[in-house]
Formats: sequence, C-alpha cells, structure tokens
Amino acid sequence: MKKFVKLTAFALAVCMTAGVCAGCGKPAGTAAASGSSAAAAEDKTLTVYTPDSESLINAVVPNFEKDTGIKVNVITAGTGELEKRVQSEKDNPLGDVFWGADPTMLSPMKELFTEYVSKENDNMEDDHKNKMGYFSPCVADGTVILVNKDIIGDIKVEGFEDLLNPALKGKIAFCDPTNSSSAFQQLVNMLYDMGKDNDPSSQQAWDYVDKFIKNLDGKMANSSGTVHKSVADGEYPVGLSWEDPCVQYVKNGAHVEVVYPKEGTIFTEQSVQIIKNCKHPDNAKKFVDYLLSEKTQTIFGSQLTNRPLRKNVKLASYMKPFSEMNMMKKFDPQWVGSNKATMIKEYGEHYTKLQG
Repeated sequence: MKKFVKLTAFALAVCMTAGVCAGCGKPAGTAAASGSSAAAAEDKTLTVYTPDSESLINAVVPNFEKDTGIKVNVITAGTGELEKRVQSEKDNPLGDVFWGADPTMLSPMKELFTEYVSKENDNMEDDHKNKMGYFSPCVADGTVILVNKDIIGDIKVEGFEDLLNPALKGKIAFCDPTNSSSAFQQLVNMLYDMGKDNDPSSQQAWDYVDKFIKNLDGKMANSSGTVHKSVADGEYPVGLSWEDPCVQYVKNGAHVEVVYPKEGTIFTEQSVQIIKNCKHPDNAKKFVDYLLSEKTQTIFGSQLTNRPLRKNVKLASYMKPFSEMNMMKKFDPQWVGSNKATMIKEYGEHYTKLQG
C-alpha cells in the first residue's frame, strides 16, 4: 500500500524548517556540480498536498507514477492546515500541487496558484469545467442523509423537513458547522432548501435552522467522521454527512441507506491546482491532466465512491446518477464563499441561544 506523510502541526513546523534550512551550509555551485543525472532525478519528482482519503490517493498516485515515471511525495492533512501551509510557503513553495479543495473556498487566495487550464478541460461536464483559470474540478461530493435501516423503524426520512419529526429528537447525528466543512455544507444545503424561494438568507431559512437545532436536543458529534460512523454502527438512526464515506458503507454491504434530500441536493467540487512558483511546474501540469483523464475518471466512477466529473463516465451500480436526484439549481458557490463567515457566525449565535 502506498505510504504518505500525515502532516501534524508539529510535523508542519519541522517540514517548513527543513525546507528553509535545506540549502544551508552548501558551498556555491554544489547544485551545478551534481551533474545531469541529479537534475534529471529532480525533474522526475512531484510533491502533492492533499486532504483526500487514502483510497482516492491509492487509486491515483501509483498509476500516475507507473505511467509517467514521476515519483510523487504525498503530504496529507486537513484542508485548512494545508491552506495555511501554502500561504506560509508562498516565498519558497515546498509543494507543487494542492489536490482536493473546494475552488470557491480557495478563490480568495488564487494569487497563490498558477493559471492552468488542462488539455482535458473540454471533456469535463459543462457545469464542472475550469472557469476561473486556476482550479480544475476533478470530483464532486454531495450532502446526504445517512439512515440506518435496522433502527429507523417506520420513520420516513426523505429530506430536511422529515428531520423535524419529534420522534427523531436527540437521535440525529450532526457535527458543528463552525468547525466542520462537511457540516457547514449541510447548513448551506438546508438554508437553500428551506428558505423562501430557496433564498438561503431568508427568515424562513433560519427559522428552519432553529427548529432543527431544537430537535438535535443538545447533541453534537465531535467530528464529521463520527457522524457517518455512529449511524453505520447503530448508535444513531440518522445523520447528516457527505456522499463519499456514506456510499462506501453501501458498497461494503452495510444495512444503511443514502438519502439525497428531496427538497434539493447540493454537490460541491473538489479541484486540483498548481502552486505558484513551485519547483516542478511541468510535472504538476501532467498530474492535473492525469486526474481529469478518461482513465482516472473511469476509476473514480467504477471502483470508488468519489463522483467523477468527466462526460460520459459510467457509474457503478452503488452510485446514484445526477439525473435521479433533485438538484438545487439556485445554489451559488460564489455567494456561499463570500458569505461563509457570516453564516457560521449566525449559526453559532442561533445554537448558543437555543441550546446554551
């Protein structure tokens, strides 16, 4: 199995210090004296920062290395931690590629990335092309409701309205949107779905949130991963999570159901982008192209639980096609990106008031 570095706060500091000091004590001309073989070896390397799952990384990196001869160093950590690393290294980037973040969340820091539109861009779904010039969407993940079929009983769960059922009071697994990106996306989805005319800033939207908070009955998961696990393990009959891990349970035969909210489902993109002034820009472009290629996108659709974005890619039987969902057409990722801080603050105020 492919091994990668798990980046912690301590490891981050060590890596950054090592990167800064790597050239200390070297006599002038050392790099030039190393010869063409060393230069060629450096040309065949690539450092990728990613918050993505091990299964996704293992499906891409070994194949990329085999097909291109480029050795990949994978650094894994949370999205926020990696964003901070890219920012702190802007004068001396140690990474080449940042793979696996929401492009709307990265847009305020686009000056840290290189403009690049892949040669595969025209083969992507029209709604999932590289529109900004910097960020190439490669997979999408949607907000879902995970239901444990063994303990839900006769309670109907088809969407957000059903989560207000008094029978579910204190029985809904949910994480804090102020600390979890997946929980924040759930908040966004419910605000759009339950707002007047699908307006996420309407009073009706926040009235629903108040009712939902009351039905949580003070219970909040300590991490987004705990949400889907607690439902699959039978601790909760229902939980609000994201598609990838939930469909994985279905793929593995767990007695759960993945529900796409009938009021409207929101999918957000995960993109790949090249870090500005990176050491291996040509290799980075090859990696971006590879993620969008027919070969890789077919692997996503047929073997994994990550939703591909290339046109005409066949999905496995456990993946529900977009055509069978009610998609939230009014979802505006740019608006969400601009108003994220406001929504998080408002949710915190509502939760504190209602739950104390």
